[in-house]
Amino acid sequence: MPGTTATRAARLFNRSSWPEARRIADILRKETIGGALLLAATLAALIWANSPWAQTYEDLRTIEAGPAALHLNLDLATWAADGLLAVFFFVAGLELKREFVAGDLRDLRRAAVPVAAAAGGVVVPALVYLTVAGGAGARGWAIPTATDIAFALAVLAVVGRRLPDALRTFLLTLAVVDDLIAIVIIATFYTSHLAMLPLLAAAVPLAVFAVLVRRGVRAWWLLLPLAFACWALVHASGVHATVAGVLLGLTVPVLSRTPATGTATGTGTGTTDGPGLAEHFEHRFRPISAGVAVPVFAFLSAGVGFDGLDGLAGTLSDPVAMGIVAGLLVGKPVGIFAATWLVARFTRATLDDGLAWIDIAGLAVLAGIGFTVSLLIGELAFGTGETDARVKAAVLAGSVAAALLATVILRLRARPHQRIHQAETADDAAVSPS
Repeated sequence: MPGTTATRAARLFNRSSWPEARRIADILRKETIGGALLLAATLAALIWANSPWAQTYEDLRTIEAGPAALHLNLDLATWAADGLLAVFFFVAGLELKREFVAGDLRDLRRAAVPVAAAAGGVVVPALVYLTVAGGAGARGWAIPTATDIAFALAVLAVVGRRLPDALRTFLLTLAVVDDLIAIVIIATFYTSHLAMLPLLAAAVPLAVFAVLVRRGVRAWWLLLPLAFACWALVHASGVHATVAGVLLGLTVPVLSRTPATGTATGTGTGTTDGPGLAEHFEHRFRPISAGVAVPVFAFLSAGVGFDGLDGLAGTLSDPVAMGIVAGLLVGKPVGIFAATWLVARFTRATLDDGLAWIDIAGLAVLAGIGFTVSLLIGELAFGTGETDARVKAAVLAGSVAAALLATVILRLRARPHQRIHQAETADDAAVSPS
């Protein structure tokens, strides 16, 4: 009888827990929730790092875990940056593949404007940073070039409910291309040493993973060990391990060809394109990325002691910090807006009919939120120490300032767009038959 009771209880728990888990996952897929968790984790880290118990925060970050035999005895901060962010970049890889195969990046004319905007949003912030920071901080040139997809889309979702959908599409495309550029930068400029044997060996589990997903295999017990092996080998090679997440994401098919029978006359056979595994994996892993990977990374990376307002002012007066803030607040908007205008002015590419230049200006400022990837590049560029603390403070200050300024601009644009939408709705109602 006790065993029967326990079994019934277990079944009851499973019946009640799975729907609850699905509800939690659905909540975590919302952009506003992911942004809120990211902000909460950052605030918690900042409060703890500036409390009387600041040393315990540092002790937590330096706790080591993992198998030493595999050279994976890493501290928690490194596990977050190299391990958990690989999940974030896996989802980014899925988004990249989807945009190139079935999204806006498939059409060159539609993709030209946001792609050029992303390129301008990398080049100009880097130049601004180098101008302000000088040669001593040159290694951090890429810090202000990144746009945080989760944070930026969360802000837009909160303040842009009355704004046209084309604005979100533009931002998403820009941020996806920005991520691709950031991945190339990390792999090219922030690889301290390169061991070719592990890097070549990583191609084996990657290839097997690619073959299985192309065949539609979803078995986690088969795919996850292959993904971990690829990640571990890339980590051992010296290339930043998050690159493995992107490579794995790019192997997943966006479309699957399924047999189709029948035609308009009821005869004939052929194939049709349906959703591939990319949509399935993105649906599964986005809650893990938004609800666990990015917030935990932010919590273990964003904690920096300011020593009061005077200490914060002193930190932000450092040339490296000023270069980062200037890159995010000035370089990003100028680069994105200028590149967009140049492409629209001198090519056949055009803006969406529903967008005005002031909308692009607000979006360009919003792209100055360079939180997650900027913190990662900062750690790769300067490691731990006094400069790293200044980098974190500058990234936080620049990202918050960009979010607030963009909120003001986009809020001002929400009312005109609402009036336009109401007018169009009234016109449609007037011409429709009663």
